[in-house]
Amino acid sequence: MPAYESAAESLGVMLAARGMRLVYGAGDVGLMGVVARATQQAGGVTFGVIPEHLVKREVGKSDLNTYVVTETMHERKKVMLYNADAVVVLPGGPGSLDELFEALTWRQLGLHDKPIVILNVEGYWDKLRDLVEHMLAQGFADASLSEFLIWVDTPEQALDLLNG
Repeated sequence: MPAYESAAESLGVMLAARGMRLVYGAGDVGLMGVVARATQQAGGVTFGVIPEHLVKREVGKSDLNTYVVTETMHERKKVMLYNADAVVVLPGGPGSLDELFEALTWRQLGLHDKPIVILNVEGYWDKLRDLVEHMLAQGFADASLSEFLIWVDTPEQALDLLNG
């Protein structure tokens, strides 16, 4: 969808303009590829992490400033989170949700205190927000869950919040 690609491109350009490094999954496909290419074209710094078994499938983008190939998906997420100052979740699928919930769970467990920002472009994540509220209302999640998720509508809002 054009709005998602536009938001991804804007995020990459703004990361570079603000001197913020992109840490991501090192793929050259989908929105993560859009963000990476935009960051690079704007002169920004990129740090990509990809498991060996996805190098061909996600077209590993090896022309990054830092390109790390891991053995497993879990190791990939660990390296990304440890090298990032924050988590920003663009519209995406199961992989995005996997990374989001692992970062969120680690935050609840006190393994990090990094901001987790949901970039809710054109309401893409509205159903996820409803689900989070439902889990809280039903008592299946601690109130900290909602405190750890920061919902924004635009890349500008996300980066303004992180530049604080």
